[in-house]
Amino acid sequence: MASSIPDTSPHTTASWADFTAAEPALAATVEARFGAYTHHTLATLRKDGSPRTSGLEVRFLGGELWLGMMPGSLKALDLRRDARFAVQANPGDGTGMGGGDVRIGGRAVEVEDPGVRAGYVKEVEPPEPFHLFRTELTEVVRTYVADDAYLVVQVWQPGKPLRTFRRT
Repeated sequence: MASSIPDTSPHTTASWADFTAAEPALAATVEARFGAYTHHTLATLRKDGSPRTSGLEVRFLGGELWLGMMPGSLKALDLRRDARFAVQANPGDGTGMGGGDVRIGGRAVEVEDPGVRAGYVKEVEPPEPFHLFRTELTEVVRTYVADDAYLVVQVWQPGKPLRTFRRT
């Protein structure tokens, strides 16, 4: 379904496997942060272009980051209309942010292939029917406090070296 909203996102994308190969230590940290909790926050774009946030579960399987959703959910309809998304790991209870705050941005591509869907069902056992989206990453960001003295922001984008910023 074509979007009526202009797509100004970067068009260079990467799979989760590409990111893992490029930055294995950061990828392990990001995956651990998402693995610490089941539910995370997905940001999509509504019909009018305004943001929508929703809860969801993510899966890292077969070198891909997968987003599964209930049939007809607004977030799934948003992604069908405009594939851009951001998903932020659940920060957990209190102020503890072990591993930092992590966010992944990119494009979500709905998967209709019966073989791929069957593999996902075998691994995840989701309630059926469901929407399944494979992600194409455009950015991974980790933010954390180092030495109780400064904020560290790590930004990875496909085809670019990892950038690290420190703020006091």
